Order: sequence, then structure tokens, then C-alpha cells
Amino acid sequence: MTPEHFVALLRGINVGGKNKLPMQDLAAMFVAAGCASVRTYIQSGNVVFEAPRAMARTLPDTIASRIAERFGYQTPVVLRSARELARVVATNPFLRRAVDVDALHVLFLSSQPTPAQVMSLDPDRSPPDAYVVQGREVFLHLPNGVARSKLTNAYFDARLGTTSTGRNWRTVTRLLELMDAPSA
Repeated sequence: MTPEHFVALLRGINVGGKNKLPMQDLAAMFVAAGCASVRTYIQSGNVVFEAPRAMARTLPDTIASRIAERFGYQTPVVLRSARELARVVATNPFLRRAVDVDALHVLFLSSQPTPAQVMSLDPDRSPPDAYVVQGREVFLHLPNGVARSKLTNAYFDARLGTTSTGRNWRTVTRLLELMDAPSA
């Protein structure tokens, strides 16, 4: 089985002094699970690695269980392949509108919502914020910042019946660059 590049996106670690998880320990969990070329990016739980696709399917549950056992809290782990992340970068609908990239974010969903769930979202929930749901991603344009928006993880998780974790646009593009770059 040929290994592929993936990124694991963890939700809610090392935020505001809560759910502390050293990146060295997180990387070691991925190595222990059989992943290769493991690298972390910033402290918010981004892990780039190589693994066979079959193993990667079970990896989110494996890592979440190991974090719970070792650190005593639950954290969702969302996975994307290099191909999936490249599609996210190539299809961000807000890039065609010449907006400030600092106002762009992506919520990565653990599962794809149904059309009915997507239709349950309120497009006027948080003006001037905007969102577009495409598959297992929610693209966000938050011109007043993420802290002032009512387009939160909790809102999308409840309406879409899934779990999300968000990243700003610069992190998303940097993660894709790391997946393309050879590891040291």
C-alpha cells in the first residue's frame, strides 16, 4: 500500500490555556499509530503525515482515544488528504470576489451534511459575514473577525449534525504547502 499525504486537524486544543497538548506528544501519537513523515504546524493541532489510505480511515478515532486516555479530554480529529485540501484551496468561492484573505476561514466538517441540513442555515444570521457550504467544508468570509461572528462552530455543528474545526485561510494554504514539501 502506497502511503498518501494527509493532514489531521484537531479541534479546541491549546486554546486559552485549555486542553493543553504539546505538539511533540501529539506527533509521537501519530508515529506510534504507524504514520510516517509526521510534522506539526503551530500549536493549534495541525499534523501533516503520510499513511496508507486504509489506515488513515481509522486514525481520527485512534488519535482521539489516545488523547482522551493520556490527557483526559475529548477532542475531535478531522482528516483531509492532500488532494482534498488542494481542492479546498482551489475552490474557495470568496477568492473570486477579491476579498481580504485575512477575513477568510474554513470549517472542516467530520461528515457531509444533507441538503436539508444545509438549507436549515440562516444566511442572515451574522451580517456582514457570509458562508458557503461545499461538501465537507464551510467557507467563511468574516470581515469583522471570527470573535465577532455568530457563525460559530457550535452553530454549524448543531444545524449540520456534524463536528467542525476551523482554520484561517493562511493556515489552510500553509498546510497544503507543507504536504507538498519533503520532510526533513
